[in-house]
Amino acid sequence: MKWFFSLVLLVIAADQASKKLAVTFLKDTGQSISIIPDLFSLTYAENKGVAFGLEFAPPIVLLLLTALITMAVLIYVIRSKDRSPLFLVPFALITGGGIGNMIDRFTIGRVVDFLYFDLYNGYLFGTYISLWPIFNIADSAISIGACMLIIFHNKVFPDGNQPLQNHVR
Repeated sequence: MKWFFSLVLLVIAADQASKKLAVTFLKDTGQSISIIPDLFSLTYAENKGVAFGLEFAPPIVLLLLTALITMAVLIYVIRSKDRSPLFLVPFALITGGGIGNMIDRFTIGRVVDFLYFDLYNGYLFGTYISLWPIFNIADSAISIGACMLIIFHNKVFPDGNQPLQNHVR
């Protein structure tokens, strides 16, 4: 469990440090820093919603919801007897990312984003869209952790399908 909490803290530290750098070097300039021309840049944005800028509730509700989900994940991991990396890593990424974004919501009322992949900007069916939203390290950790749980579901939860199979005929 030590390395579970170490990974959680590493995600939080990387997320918060990178956001501080984004605020320092990007916020007031209004300019992006191109890393890979026409593909990847550092672009400052603030987001009141959840991942990828989706807004469905007021910021205080999102803060409470994030806290509740993070606590539920922590309780689940602590109570579980599984200490395999395949079980702990995805939950550590999700927990660290959740806490990283929760810190922003608590301290400034919104989340700092700055990583931008310019996959497509233009018109689609007459509407201007940007295919990929600006995001941050916390969003990345949450997404990677969730994808790991999906990809490795049968290994992370090997007996998870047994009860359903017994009831379906």
